[in-house]
Amino acid sequence: MLKNLNRFQEALCKREQAGTLRTLKPKAEGIDFYSNDYLGLAKNKELQDLLVKKINENPQLLSGSTGSRLISGNSRVAAFTEKCIAEKHQFSSALLFPSGYNANLALFSTLPDRHDTIIVDEQIHRSVHDACKMSNARKLKFRHNDIEDLENILKRQEKHCYIAIESLYSMEGDLAPIREIAGLAKQYEADLIVDEAHAFGVFGNGLVDQYHLQDQVTANVITYGKALGAHGAAILCNDSIKSYLVNFASPFIYTTSAQDFQWMSIKTGYDFLEEHQEFPAQLHENIKIFRSQGLESPSSENSPVQAIIIPDNKKLKSLQERLSEEGFLTYAIYSPTVKEGTERLRICLHSFNTEEEIVKLTEIIKGFI
Repeated sequence: MLKNLNRFQEALCKREQAGTLRTLKPKAEGIDFYSNDYLGLAKNKELQDLLVKKINENPQLLSGSTGSRLISGNSRVAAFTEKCIAEKHQFSSALLFPSGYNANLALFSTLPDRHDTIIVDEQIHRSVHDACKMSNARKLKFRHNDIEDLENILKRQEKHCYIAIESLYSMEGDLAPIREIAGLAKQYEADLIVDEAHAFGVFGNGLVDQYHLQDQVTANVITYGKALGAHGAAILCNDSIKSYLVNFASPFIYTTSAQDFQWMSIKTGYDFLEEHQEFPAQLHENIKIFRSQGLESPSSENSPVQAIIIPDNKKLKSLQERLSEEGFLTYAIYSPTVKEGTERLRICLHSFNTEEEIVKLTEIIKGFI
């Protein structure tokens, strides 16, 4: 035990010396350019009032679920919310989870078996990599958004393949060539799984929906802790896959269901967003303003995530501290979280940021680099 504690402490000391030690801090006050609240719904007063009204009408929504959904934790609210989500995304079924991490664990630890190969984009969410460790399938990585590399890997496979991508990547802030990858999946008879955590709400109901790819996608993961300002996730799929997950996915079977309030807030968020398309419209206007300031970025021109590469941990830390002094909340990503030489300032744009704030932010960055 003591030996392990020493090892843990040594690892922590190394991070502290490198300036990359993570610590939990109180939520900071300032101008938000770092949260995933892209549309401002997490603090929208009108939406909050709607949720309070529903709780006042039915206080039981706040009660604990009392068990997993296969025992005592299922409810009419959960089933109704799943039905509505499936209809909105034009899938036959939806299965709710307490978080996107939990949803990915369920998918990738359950669907592929030891006869299968999972091919993941090298920048896929960490939850997918962790889920693959729970699977008996073989895992391979293809170069980020590289269609040619993906096809070369597919050509060499004798086993059935699952392809895992995000539609919008949170580190690079770029979009996947999702239609081309869907075409490859069809050509090589592979199953395509698309994580839309950062695309949902920013691009309507996600890029799978925008490009009408429902029939070419085996499972579509939608999460609600970002643009919708809520919490939780849904796996969109066909009826057979939903039933299979309910029967065999350990992260679903052995997890206590969330309160009905969580499911109700998701359904309410969908309805609210449908009636308030001015929020995504303003977000995209703010993205244009940011892009017009002339900063170099590998991110897509219509992405709410804009990465500014600062290839030096110390310089990056100094820039973030300078921005903090001016009241700007940003997020710096250091190596080894990203490859050395690709350290970055991750700027998240929102519908509520003002043009003045965006211009001042970019001026500070340009003056520093």
